Amino acid sequence: MESSTSNPLIALVSGANQGVGFQIAKALAEKGYIVYVGSRNLGNGEKAAAEIGKTAHAIELDVTRQSTINEAVELIKKESGRLDLLVNNAAIAHAGKPGRTLEETTEDGRATTASIEEVRTVWETNVFGVIALTQAALPLLRKSPAARIVNVSSGLGSLTWVADPACWAREHFGVVYAASKTALNAVTMAFAIELEKENIKVNAVSPGFTATALNNFQGTDSVEVGSREPIRVALETDGPTAAFTGPDGPLPW
Repeated sequence: MESSTSNPLIALVSGANQGVGFQIAKALAEKGYIVYVGSRNLGNGEKAAAEIGKTAHAIELDVTRQSTINEAVELIKKESGRLDLLVNNAAIAHAGKPGRTLEETTEDGRATTASIEEVRTVWETNVFGVIALTQAALPLLRKSPAARIVNVSSGLGSLTWVADPACWAREHFGVVYAASKTALNAVTMAFAIELEKENIKVNAVSPGFTATALNNFQGTDSVEVGSREPIRVALETDGPTAAFTGPDGPLPW
Protein backbone atom coordinates (compact mmCIF):
# COMPACT_ATOMS: atom_id res chain seq x y z
CA MET A 1 0.00 0.00 0.00
CA GLU A 2 1.82 3.08 -1.24
CA SER A 3 0.81 6.69 -0.92
CA SER A 4 -0.36 8.37 -4.11
CA THR A 5 -1.28 11.93 -4.90
CA SER A 6 -4.89 10.96 -5.57
CA ASN A 7 -5.23 9.04 -2.29
CA PRO A 8 -2.37 9.99 0.02
CA LEU A 9 -1.72 8.11 3.23
CA ILE A 10 -2.38 10.05 6.43
CA ALA A 11 0.12 10.08 9.32
CA LEU A 12 0.28 11.69 12.75
CA VAL A 13 3.68 12.06 14.43
CA SER A 14 3.76 13.27 18.02
CA GLY A 15 6.68 15.44 19.13
CA ALA A 16 7.46 16.13 15.49
CA ASN A 17 8.67 19.71 15.72
CA GLN A 18 12.32 18.67 16.33
CA GLY A 19 14.78 15.78 16.49
CA VAL A 20 13.85 12.30 15.35
CA GLY A 21 10.14 13.15 15.15
CA PHE A 22 10.85 15.97 12.70
CA GLN A 23 13.00 13.69 10.53
CA ILE A 24 10.27 11.03 10.47
CA ALA A 25 7.60 13.60 9.52
CA LYS A 26 9.86 14.98 6.78
CA ALA A 27 10.56 11.53 5.32
CA LEU A 28 6.86 10.65 5.31
CA ALA A 29 5.99 13.91 3.52
CA GLU A 30 8.69 13.18 0.94
CA LYS A 31 6.99 9.82 0.30
CA GLY A 32 3.67 11.52 -0.40
CA TYR A 33 2.01 11.29 2.99
CA ILE A 34 -0.16 14.01 4.47
CA VAL A 35 1.60 14.46 7.82
CA TYR A 36 0.19 15.99 10.96
CA VAL A 37 3.12 17.47 12.86
CA GLY A 38 2.22 17.10 16.53
CA SER A 39 3.78 19.72 18.80
CA ARG A 40 3.05 20.86 22.35
CA ASN A 41 3.71 24.40 21.18
CA LEU A 42 1.72 25.15 18.04
CA GLY A 43 4.16 27.86 16.91
CA ASN A 44 7.06 25.39 16.93
CA GLY A 45 4.91 22.92 15.02
CA GLU A 46 4.01 25.54 12.41
CA LYS A 47 7.69 26.36 11.87
CA ALA A 48 8.51 22.67 11.42
CA ALA A 49 5.56 22.09 9.07
CA ALA A 50 6.55 25.09 6.94
CA GLU A 51 10.05 23.65 6.64
CA ILE A 52 8.72 20.21 5.66
CA GLY A 53 6.37 21.48 2.94
CA LYS A 54 2.77 21.85 1.91
CA THR A 55 1.64 18.33 2.85
CA ALA A 56 2.67 18.87 6.49
CA HIS A 57 0.14 20.38 8.88
CA ALA A 58 0.98 21.55 12.39
CA ILE A 59 -1.34 20.30 15.09
CA GLU A 60 -1.26 21.25 18.76
CA LEU A 61 -0.71 18.05 20.69
CA ASP A 62 0.40 17.64 24.28
CA VAL A 63 0.07 13.92 25.04
CA THR A 64 -0.26 14.69 28.77
CA ARG A 65 -3.40 16.76 28.13
CA GLN A 66 -6.43 14.73 27.06
CA SER A 67 -8.17 17.83 25.70
CA THR A 68 -5.43 18.44 23.11
CA ILE A 69 -5.44 14.73 22.19
CA ASN A 70 -9.20 14.80 21.61
CA GLU A 71 -9.05 18.05 19.62
CA ALA A 72 -6.17 16.78 17.45
CA VAL A 73 -8.00 13.54 16.65
CA GLU A 74 -11.22 15.45 15.92
CA LEU A 75 -9.37 17.78 13.53
CA ILE A 76 -7.78 14.84 11.65
CA LYS A 77 -11.18 13.16 11.45
CA LYS A 78 -12.75 16.31 10.00
CA GLU A 79 -9.94 17.00 7.52
CA SER A 80 -8.83 13.50 6.49
CA GLY A 81 -11.44 11.04 7.75
CA ARG A 82 -8.92 8.38 8.74
CA LEU A 83 -5.38 7.71 9.93
CA ASP A 84 -3.03 5.19 8.30
CA LEU A 85 -0.04 5.66 10.58
CA LEU A 86 0.44 6.86 14.14
CA VAL A 87 4.01 7.49 15.29
CA ASN A 88 4.22 7.87 19.07
CA ASN A 89 7.49 9.79 19.20
CA ALA A 90 6.91 12.42 21.91
CA ALA A 91 9.15 11.68 24.90
CA ILE A 92 11.05 13.43 27.66
CA ALA A 93 14.19 12.21 29.42
CA HIS A 94 13.73 14.03 32.71
CA ALA A 95 11.59 16.61 34.43
CA GLY A 96 14.39 18.85 35.64
CA LYS A 97 15.89 21.98 34.21
CA PRO A 98 16.85 21.80 30.52
CA GLY A 99 20.51 21.43 29.68
CA ARG A 100 21.34 18.82 32.30
CA THR A 101 24.14 16.49 31.25
CA LEU A 102 23.61 12.81 30.59
CA GLU A 103 25.61 12.07 33.74
CA GLU A 104 23.29 14.26 35.81
CA THR A 105 20.12 12.68 34.43
CA THR A 106 21.59 9.19 35.00
CA GLU A 107 22.31 10.14 38.60
CA ASP A 108 18.79 11.51 39.05
CA GLY A 109 17.32 8.31 37.63
CA ARG A 110 18.83 6.00 40.25
CA ALA A 111 16.18 3.65 41.62
CA THR A 112 17.20 4.23 45.24
CA THR A 113 17.06 8.02 45.14
CA ALA A 114 14.94 9.15 42.17
CA SER A 115 12.23 11.69 42.86
CA ILE A 116 8.82 10.06 42.57
CA GLU A 117 7.53 13.31 41.07
CA GLU A 118 10.11 13.11 38.30
CA VAL A 119 9.23 9.46 37.64
CA ARG A 120 5.55 10.44 37.39
CA THR A 121 6.23 13.37 35.07
CA VAL A 122 8.38 11.37 32.64
CA TRP A 123 6.05 8.36 32.62
CA GLU A 124 3.10 10.70 32.03
CA THR A 125 4.56 11.56 28.59
CA ASN A 126 6.48 8.39 27.70
CA VAL A 127 3.95 5.78 28.82
CA PHE A 128 0.51 7.13 29.72
CA GLY A 129 0.59 9.67 26.90
CA VAL A 130 1.21 6.88 24.38
CA ILE A 131 -1.71 4.84 25.72
CA ALA A 132 -4.01 7.88 25.72
CA LEU A 133 -3.12 9.01 22.18
CA THR A 134 -3.27 5.49 20.76
CA GLN A 135 -6.67 4.82 22.30
CA ALA A 136 -8.01 8.14 21.00
CA ALA A 137 -6.61 7.56 17.50
CA LEU A 138 -7.91 3.98 17.17
CA PRO A 139 -11.31 4.86 15.65
CA LEU A 140 -9.44 6.69 12.83
CA LEU A 141 -6.83 3.93 12.46
CA ARG A 142 -9.64 1.39 12.13
CA LYS A 143 -10.86 3.29 9.05
CA SER A 144 -7.56 2.52 7.28
CA PRO A 145 -7.21 -0.67 5.22
CA ALA A 146 -3.68 -1.21 6.63
CA ALA A 147 -3.07 0.84 9.77
CA ARG A 148 0.23 0.90 11.64
CA ILE A 149 1.39 2.21 14.99
CA VAL A 150 5.08 2.88 15.59
CA ASN A 151 6.32 3.59 19.10
CA VAL A 152 9.73 5.24 19.33
CA SER A 153 11.44 3.38 22.15
CA SER A 154 15.07 2.92 23.20
CA GLY A 155 17.53 0.04 23.36
CA LEU A 156 17.89 1.09 26.99
CA GLY A 157 14.38 -0.28 27.56
CA SER A 158 15.52 -3.83 26.75
CA LEU A 159 15.59 -5.84 30.00
CA THR A 160 17.36 -8.71 28.25
CA TRP A 161 20.16 -6.38 27.16
CA VAL A 162 20.67 -4.51 30.43
CA ALA A 163 20.53 -7.77 32.42
CA ASP A 164 23.73 -8.83 30.66
CA PRO A 165 26.74 -7.84 32.84
CA ALA A 166 28.63 -6.99 29.62
CA CYS A 167 26.04 -4.37 28.57
CA TRP A 168 27.75 -0.96 28.31
CA ALA A 169 24.54 0.92 29.09
CA ARG A 170 23.77 -0.97 32.31
CA GLU A 171 24.81 1.89 34.55
CA HIS A 172 22.36 4.18 32.74
CA PHE A 173 19.35 1.97 33.52
CA GLY A 174 17.22 3.86 36.03
CA VAL A 175 13.58 4.19 37.01
CA VAL A 176 12.89 7.54 35.32
CA TYR A 177 13.68 7.36 31.58
CA ALA A 178 15.02 3.83 30.93
CA ALA A 179 12.25 2.04 32.82
CA SER A 180 9.68 4.23 31.06
CA LYS A 181 10.91 2.78 27.76
CA THR A 182 10.67 -0.76 29.16
CA ALA A 183 7.08 0.07 30.11
CA LEU A 184 6.52 1.49 26.61
CA ASN A 185 7.77 -1.80 25.15
CA ALA A 186 5.22 -3.66 27.30
CA VAL A 187 2.50 -1.25 26.13
CA THR A 188 3.59 -1.87 22.52
CA MET A 189 3.27 -5.63 23.00
CA ALA A 190 -0.15 -5.31 24.65
CA PHE A 191 -1.54 -3.22 21.76
CA ALA A 192 0.14 -5.50 19.17
CA ILE A 193 -1.40 -8.65 20.61
CA GLU A 194 -4.86 -7.12 20.89
CA LEU A 195 -4.90 -5.40 17.50
CA GLU A 196 -3.37 -8.23 15.47
CA LYS A 197 -6.82 -9.68 14.74
CA GLU A 198 -7.80 -6.31 13.24
CA ASN A 199 -4.68 -6.27 11.04
CA ILE A 200 -3.32 -3.16 12.80
CA LYS A 201 0.45 -3.52 13.18
CA VAL A 202 2.19 -2.19 16.29
CA ASN A 203 5.98 -2.03 16.58
CA ALA A 204 8.66 -0.46 18.75
CA VAL A 205 11.81 1.04 17.31
CA SER A 206 14.99 2.46 18.81
CA PRO A 207 16.86 5.28 17.06
CA GLY A 208 20.06 4.26 18.83
CA PHE A 209 22.18 6.71 20.82
CA THR A 210 21.19 9.83 18.92
CA ALA A 211 22.21 13.39 19.73
CA THR A 212 18.91 15.15 20.50
CA ALA A 213 17.49 17.52 23.11
CA LEU A 214 16.54 14.34 25.00
CA ASN A 215 20.16 13.74 26.08
CA ASN A 216 21.40 17.35 25.86
CA PHE A 217 22.83 16.45 22.41
CA GLN A 218 25.36 14.07 23.97
CA GLY A 219 24.40 11.10 21.80
CA THR A 220 26.99 9.70 19.42
CA ASP A 221 24.80 9.50 16.29
CA SER A 222 23.46 12.42 14.30
CA VAL A 223 19.71 12.91 14.13
CA GLU A 224 19.84 11.89 10.45
CA VAL A 225 21.57 8.59 11.29
CA GLY A 226 19.34 7.97 14.32
CA SER A 227 16.21 8.54 12.27
CA ARG A 228 17.00 5.90 9.65
CA GLU A 229 15.52 2.90 11.44
CA PRO A 230 12.41 4.75 12.76
CA ILE A 231 11.83 6.05 9.21
CA ARG A 232 12.25 2.56 7.74
CA VAL A 233 9.75 1.10 10.20
CA ALA A 234 7.31 4.00 9.72
CA LEU A 235 7.37 3.56 5.93
CA GLU A 236 7.12 -0.25 6.02
CA THR A 237 3.52 -0.97 5.05
CA ASP A 238 3.90 -4.75 4.80
CA GLY A 239 6.19 -5.47 7.75
CA PRO A 240 5.69 -7.57 10.87
CA THR A 241 3.84 -6.73 14.07
CA ALA A 242 5.14 -6.92 17.67
CA ALA A 243 8.72 -6.28 16.52
CA PHE A 244 11.38 -4.29 18.40
CA THR A 245 14.27 -3.13 16.22
CA GLY A 246 17.17 -0.72 16.32
CA PRO A 247 19.85 0.55 13.92
CA ASP A 248 21.55 -2.90 13.90
CA GLY A 249 18.42 -5.01 13.51
CA PRO A 250 16.12 -6.84 15.95
CA LEU A 251 16.47 -6.03 19.64
CA PRO A 252 15.57 -8.38 22.51
CA TRP A 253 12.61 -7.31 24.61
